[in-house]
Amino acid sequence: MKINKFEDLEIWKLSLFTTKHIYNITARREFNDYGLKDQMRRAVVSISSNIVEGFEKSNNNELIRYLKIAKGSSGELRNQLYIAKEINYISQKDFTYIFDLLVKLSKQIGAFINYLQVKKNNKEFIKK
Repeated sequence: MKINKFEDLEIWKLSLFTTKHIYNITARREFNDYGLKDQMRRAVVSISSNIVEGFEKSNNNELIRYLKIAKGSSGELRNQLYIAKEINYISQKDFTYIFDLLVKLSKQIGAFINYLQVKKNNKEFIKK
């Protein structure tokens, strides 16, 4: 299946869904640490932004590079979730829900990276 635009990527859709949840959680009154809130929001935005930036480069090597950055941002955000939970800014329920989304997203990004590395000469996923 040829993907012509980043909006067709399931990893982008999941990253956008996750972004909505991070913004909702960090907008709550009890989440009163501006620094952590800002860092979490920047990390989650970085995930989708790097997926898009890599895709728009129209080059598999660049896409792989940016997907690795997106995956790294997902890990960074998981760490920040732990911090938010430890200082009681988020509930265990919210932590588990977002953490599971991020693990799923990291796995999907990793699988896509592996696919692209195996098929380096396959231009099917890259728009021309």
